[in-house]
Amino acid sequence: MKRFGVRCLGAALVMVAALCLGWADSWESIRAAASGVDSISADFIQEKHLPILAKPLVSEGRLLYRRSNALRWEYTSPVKSVLLLQDGNARRFVQSDDGLVEDASVRLQAMQLVMPEISGWLAGRFQDNPLFDASLNGINSILLVPKDPGMARFIQRIELLMSDRPGVIRQVMIFESDAAFTRMVFSNAQVNPALDDRLFHEAQ
Repeated sequence: MKRFGVRCLGAALVMVAALCLGWADSWESIRAAASGVDSISADFIQEKHLPILAKPLVSEGRLLYRRSNALRWEYTSPVKSVLLLQDGNARRFVQSDDGLVEDASVRLQAMQLVMPEISGWLAGRFQDNPLFDASLNGINSILLVPKDPGMARFIQRIELLMSDRPGVIRQVMIFESDAAFTRMVFSNAQVNPALDDRLFHEAQ
């Protein structure tokens, strides 16, 4: 269960990092930019790089976020799946012959534990997070390093590269080891779009 939790935390941190939107000029400017973000819509391309793979595993999808603890993280290819987070409750749906079917996985329990962290990161409070040491890492860049040695076995560091446009992130890099990492590149970002409630309650 602990190993599942740590690995699931890593997946959740991709989402969290994707939502930690700010302008990384200073901690104050990051918090100021985050305070103006009530909702987010963006497309993404995710690349999973592993030493045993000749080519990275590539997935595409979109994320939707609303400040009232609502998140939709959707993979559209190569296999459709949807993760819904609403008021601390996580639900995951995967594609089957019968359409999208709910998957009551034990890993969702770990994601629910991560939810309290999300609100602090969205508010730009990186320095208050008990899981990571945060530092400004050059122009429009934030570096997160795990405090727990157990977590560091699975996540060495997270690098966030912000766009020049305040409130929008350009890239997230999660390094599991020196040779294994996940890259996420975001595009078509919209800040504060109107989002229908159904998008956070229904997978279809």
